[in-house]
Amino acid sequence: MHNKNLAVDYLKRAKIRLLALDLYFAKKNYADAVREAQEVVELSLKGLLKWYRIDFPRVHDVGQILKAHASNFDISIQNSLDTLITTSKELRRDRELAFYGTEDLLPLEFYSKSDASKAITQARKVVAIVSNVVLASNNK
Repeated sequence: MHNKNLAVDYLKRAKIRLLALDLYFAKKNYADAVREAQEVVELSLKGLLKWYRIDFPRVHDVGQILKAHASNFDISIQNSLDTLITTSKELRRDRELAFYGTEDLLPLEFYSKSDASKAITQARKVVAIVSNVVLASNNK
């Protein structure tokens, strides 16, 4: 099923989650800022895929799916594809580590202000790129 309303819903929820990033950052909870930034990116990119009626598996990094369907996207998305793919991959890599840590790594101690700042910036950029297509087209 391809429901454009679901794509819009994903984007709206991603935008709300962006607000949570500011709270995590203000509270110096950099690990959760990184983790939640990944979820913002994932929701945004899956919203983009839904918008274009592209099926995707239940994975956290959809970069390869974006790459495989590059020719289906508007030029604005095609021009930003490297950024979208790289961001998805980078944040996916930190997803579990930022949430669970390991026996010898505590997330609150491991992730720095600069890690969180970078992740938040990346998440905002992805949301902006995707919103320019999905939300702008939906308002027409």
